Amino acid sequence: MDLDAPLDFENEDNLVSQPVVNKKRKIVIGLDDLLTDHYKQKSKLIEKEKKKAKASKNYNSDEDETGKEALLSNIVNSCQNKMQDIGGEEEISDWGLQIFGNEKNPPSLDFPQLGSCKLLQDFLNNEVNSLVELPAEDGETFLEGLLINGWLSKLVIRRGHVEKSIATWTFNLILYSSKEELRASACDFWCAILSCKSKVDALPTKIDWFPRYSELNRALSIYGFSANFSSTAESVNTNSGSRGPPQNLITWIKFIAACCQVRSKKSIFFTKEAEELVEVVTCLFLDRRLQALSVLLSECIQSVINYFTDQEWNTSCQKIAKSLALRVPRDLNCLRTVDCIAGVNNRSKHLRSTVAYQILLVCFNNEATREEEILNLLININVKEKHCDLFRMYIYLVLTENWFLSCPNLQEKPVINEMWGVYLRNCSCQISSTDMRPYASKVRNKASYLLQGLTNK
Repeated sequence: MDLDAPLDFENEDNLVSQPVVNKKRKIVIGLDDLLTDHYKQKSKLIEKEKKKAKASKNYNSDEDETGKEALLSNIVNSCQNKMQDIGGEEEISDWGLQIFGNEKNPPSLDFPQLGSCKLLQDFLNNEVNSLVELPAEDGETFLEGLLINGWLSKLVIRRGHVEKSIATWTFNLILYSSKEELRASACDFWCAILSCKSKVDALPTKIDWFPRYSELNRALSIYGFSANFSSTAESVNTNSGSRGPPQNLITWIKFIAACCQVRSKKSIFFTKEAEELVEVVTCLFLDRRLQALSVLLSECIQSVINYFTDQEWNTSCQKIAKSLALRVPRDLNCLRTVDCIAGVNNRSKHLRSTVAYQILLVCFNNEATREEEILNLLININVKEKHCDLFRMYIYLVLTENWFLSCPNLQEKPVINEMWGVYLRNCSCQISSTDMRPYASKVRNKASYLLQGLTNK
C-alpha cells in the first residue's frame, strides 16, 4: 500500500486533483543592461544612415558640386550688383585736357640785318669802341650781351627809339629761342619799353615795328596748340610720359599781358583779337601740366579783360562766353573754366557769371532763353529718382551758383531769388543722408551750404 498516494475523497475534490503548476523564476535585468542595449540599437541605426548617405554621395557627387558652385556664383553676382546700386562714389575722371600736341619746327633766328642797325653802328663808330675794338661781324653777339645784362633797354629808352631790326629780333627770341636766358631777357626788354611811364598819352619810346596778332597766333600753332580741343584732345594721363607744354609759353603769356596793359597809349590788338586771347588764355587753364603757371595765367587774363573799353565790354563778354560754352566739354572741365575766372573786379565777375549761364544753356540744349526758364528746368528735375544723374546735377548746381552769385543784379529779382531757394531746397532736402548714389552727398552738402547762406541774408 502506497502511503503517499492520494486518498479516495481527494481524487473527487477538483482543487486537490488539479496538478500543481511549477512557476518559472524571473530574471532580474539591471539599468546598465538596458542602457547598453539602447546604445547598441542607436549605433546600428547611425551606421546604417552613414552607409546610405555614402552610397547616395558617390552617386550624385559631380552634380552636387556643380550645383553648389552655380549657387555660390549667383549669390556673389547678386551681392555685387546690389553693392553697385547702393555703393559710394563712382570713379569719375578729373578735369584736364591736353591742349598742346606735336610741336612744329620754329623759324630761323638768324638776323643778318642786325649788323646794319643804327644803334650798333653808332656804337662801332663811337670813340669808346676804339678801346674795345669790337669786330663788326660780332655785332649780334654784342647785342645779346647788352640784352642779357639789361643795357639794351636802357640804351633804346635813352635814345627814345626802337629800330625794326631790334624789335623783330627780340620778339622772335621771345617766341622761339631755346635759350632761357635769351628769351627771358628779350621779354624783359619789351616789358621795360612798353611800361615806361615818362609820357601820359603815348609811348615815350618810338617803336618802328609792333607784332601783329597773327604772328602770336602762328606761334601758338607752332607750339602745337589745338583750337578745337573739345573734340580732338584726349584727357591728360598724369602717369604717362607725354611731352610737356612748350618752353616759350611763359614768355608768350608775359608778352601778351604787357601788350594789353598799354591800351591807353597804344592799341595793339583789335577787339575780336582780344576776345580770342581771353578764350585762349582761359583754355590754357584746362591743361593740368600748366598748373604751376596759374598765377601768371590769372594775371594775364585780367590784363586782357581790362584791355576792352567800357563800350566794347558788354558785347565782347557775351561773345567770349558763348564761344567758351561751345568749346569746353560738359564735365568737370566746364567747372574749371568758370573757376579760373577770378572774380576780383566787376568785369571778371560779369564774365564768370555769363560763362556759367551760357554753359547751362548748352547743357540744356538751349531749351531755355530766359533766367526763369533755366531755373524752372532745374527745379523740375526729380533728384529722388533712382536713375537721376547726380554728377550732372552737381555740375548744374555749381554752374548755377556762379551764374547767380556772380551777378548782383540777378539777386535783386524776387522771382529769381525765390526759385533759387526752391532749387536749393530740392537738392538738400530730397536727398537723404543715407543716399549712397554717386555724388549724392556732394549735391546735398553743397546745396545745404548755399541754402544756409541764402536764409541768413
